[in-house]
Amino acid sequence: MSVQGFEDLIHGPLATFVQLSNQIGGDVATQAALVLSAFQAEFQYIKYASEHSAPSESEKQKLLLPTSTKIQEIQTLREKNRGSPFFNHLSAISESIPALGWVAVSPTPAPYVKESNDTGQFYTNRVLKEWKEKNKTHVEWARTWVQLLVDLQAYVKQHHTTGLVWAKAGTKPSGGPPPPPPPCGLPPMDDLCLAPADPDATNRNALFAEINRGADITKGLKKVSSDMQTHKNPSMRISGPAPAVIGNSSGLSGPKPAVEKPPVFARDGKKWLIENQKNNTSLVVDGAEMNNVVYIFKCVNSTITVKNKINSIVMDSCKKSSVVFESLVSSVEFINCQSVQMQVLGKVPTITIDKTDGCQMYLSKDSLTTEIVTSKSSELNVMVPKADGDYSEYPIPEQFKTKIGPKGLDTVIIEASG
Repeated sequence: MSVQGFEDLIHGPLATFVQLSNQIGGDVATQAALVLSAFQAEFQYIKYASEHSAPSESEKQKLLLPTSTKIQEIQTLREKNRGSPFFNHLSAISESIPALGWVAVSPTPAPYVKESNDTGQFYTNRVLKEWKEKNKTHVEWARTWVQLLVDLQAYVKQHHTTGLVWAKAGTKPSGGPPPPPPPCGLPPMDDLCLAPADPDATNRNALFAEINRGADITKGLKKVSSDMQTHKNPSMRISGPAPAVIGNSSGLSGPKPAVEKPPVFARDGKKWLIENQKNNTSLVVDGAEMNNVVYIFKCVNSTITVKNKINSIVMDSCKKSSVVFESLVSSVEFINCQSVQMQVLGKVPTITIDKTDGCQMYLSKDSLTTEIVTSKSSELNVMVPKADGDYSEYPIPEQFKTKIGPKGLDTVIIEASG
């Protein structure tokens, strides 16, 4: 049964995920509480659908509001805790929790769940890599979450193959579903005090729902009769265009300008935070230790130099910026960046690039064995040093050709012509 199947997910793999999150504690436990609430809200929506015929699109949006609000809170929690030691954990959930939006997707909701799961696995893999030798609880946490979404995909494919199934002979909706009940048999949660969700989230959800209607999106349009068409009524063209309106007679204010946050250059324990720097080419991290991490966020036209050997560097949402460093124990990572550069003077084991357009990587002779992992990125070039001190430039492939072979898929790189 459809309702029972989703309830089994809540009391099975989701309950395990919540328990593991509580063992880790901190932001991870807080986020898990929101995830539990989101699943409970969606359970009420599915239960409601099993008892009622499909309502209007506007009514659906009202019914989905509790779920979409929790999803937004989960994503907001991640954005507010970029300096958290569990940022990869928060990102893994934030990137994949939109899988719960399958209830508004047709005719292929199950692949939508898989796509969301694949997006989040970039971060769950980082959790596995970081914690596999330190704490097995984190490893089990990451695997449990991925498996939960795999189970959700299987549930959707079995019970809602082409979209959420509504009752054919149920009663018409007269109001929203009752609030979700408290969790049964799950570990107790601390009271949460979170900022309200982004109000734009509701508008975005409504837009996506309209798009997912497909051909039905035009049913609400009004028909233009002959007497309303200007090319059939010359008298409608005599008056000319309407005069332009100067000012804002409605009294509504225009869009508010983006608030620029102050630049940050600070050390917080083992973390160095460099944020919102603009046109600053003299940023130097000096005195860092081997277990330190440098986190660079939303910097524009800036250059950061890191002295001494440290653990890792993360450059997030930066534009036209560069980072120069000596050696790293772990890796340097680029996320959501545009036109960035890096230069290693010593050795770096791994370079990770995700959702980045334009990255120049200048390697040293000691870093020729480095591993480069890329995802959803373009215009990536590796600069390899030559004996004369110059560099050879090698682009990382972006185009691939895949064929179906006797043992599965065969993929080869498409070489650039010219």
